Amino acid sequence: MILKIKNINVRYNNIKLYKKYIEYIILKRKKNFGNLIRGGKMQKFEEKDVVRNIVENILSDYKNGRDIDKLTVFHQPDKEAIIDIVTKLMRIFFPGYYRDKVYRFYSVRNNVSVLIEDVMYNMQKQIAIVLHNKCEFNCCDEDDIQKTAQELTFEFFQKIPKIREYLNTDLQATFDGDPAANGKDEIVLCYPGFYATTIYRIAHELFVLKVPLIPRIMTEYAHSKTGIDIHPGATIGKYFFIDHGTGIVVGSTTTIGNHVKVYQGVTLGALSTREGQKLHGKKRHPTIEDDVTIYSGASILGGATVIGSNSVIGSNAFITKAVEKNSRVSIQNQKLYCRPGEKSHAELKDLNLNDGWY
Repeated sequence: MILKIKNINVRYNNIKLYKKYIEYIILKRKKNFGNLIRGGKMQKFEEKDVVRNIVENILSDYKNGRDIDKLTVFHQPDKEAIIDIVTKLMRIFFPGYYRDKVYRFYSVRNNVSVLIEDVMYNMQKQIAIVLHNKCEFNCCDEDDIQKTAQELTFEFFQKIPKIREYLNTDLQATFDGDPAANGKDEIVLCYPGFYATTIYRIAHELFVLKVPLIPRIMTEYAHSKTGIDIHPGATIGKYFFIDHGTGIVVGSTTTIGNHVKVYQGVTLGALSTREGQKLHGKKRHPTIEDDVTIYSGASILGGATVIGSNSVIGSNAFITKAVEKNSRVSIQNQKLYCRPGEKSHAELKDLNLNDGWY
């Protein structure tokens, strides 16, 4: 009898001895296997204890009564649902520009009808959720909240023709003001400034209706997509044109007139926020009158700061006081210095910009 163990042939002349050896090997393997199983179970038990302790610690931390410990999750809006509403509203505002990915109808009327009803249903649902966060609804029953949400939804949708009227002027201003535009289709589908303005106009109407949270979620979504931060509380007139747009900030109490053009990096902000919430609701941001152009990097700050109509604010200007009508504000041109051996400053051509820049 030959047994092969670790590539070594062992000959057993005694059959009884061979059987005992086999029994010993099997027993040893069972014992080792059992130890491995028991060790694995013990490890799992220890892991469960650690996880259980972590969970208990976090749940205990929720009981500290801080603002971040609020557990009313069912009173918070669904951000993804609101973004979906914005996406579908874009199709309602521009029916010929955004493709239909869900509904399939031969009749445009039926298509839009289904889309509108879908958005109305979901908007009412989200408004009802956020109304729980308003103090005046603390004592209201759910039926009253749902009724108010429905009324606010109806009011918003009745304003859509007005919003579209403003957007059409924004589209025209963008086309007239940007020689790089090859057509209005390109502006609607490609221009981040026009996209951010559209979402602002949607959010502003909800803001005027005193719908909490949802308007800000909408404009911050546009902010994340375009780099343009327009607070829904700002008031903006017709023919508004944002060129390039990245880095623009428009504060909540800003007032902008008609035919205003704003370039990238412009800030229409507060002069100081040291008093914090004491300034809430007060006029903190500037007023920009009609036919004003603000070039890139300019900062216009303060609630008392008014930029008079038909004015031009040059790049990188820092303005904290009122500017009269028909003004031209610019930073003094930097001096040009030459390295040794090159032509002197006097020999160089005049590099100052002429009046045509504005």
